[in-house]
Amino acid sequence: MTSQPTPDPTGLPESVTPTPPPGVKTAKPGGPSTPPGVGATTLSGTVQGGVEPGCVLLDGYLLLNGPRDVLTPGARVEVTGRVERGMMTTCQQGTPFVVESARRS
Repeated sequence: MTSQPTPDPTGLPESVTPTPPPGVKTAKPGGPSTPPGVGATTLSGTVQGGVEPGCVLLDGYLLLNGPRDVLTPGARVEVTGRVERGMMTTCQQGTPFVVESARRS
């Protein structure tokens, strides 16, 4: 019997940055930053249009409730929010990700 490698416990792709525990500060190249709220995740990349009108995705995550003027297909962004795997949507693709904040990068 062979043992299988242990998968990443978060189940998130490498482009996803998990939030550090409360009280732990992180720094990005170029200067300090404030980590997102407890349980939040930060994603960055280029927004893609979904197969359904009005649906936008980032690295396989369906972006929900974010500012539509920032989350436009082709925009390079950084978003902070939470994965909601059980949430029902009409977009029919991507893992639901409820956006708390978004900015162009």
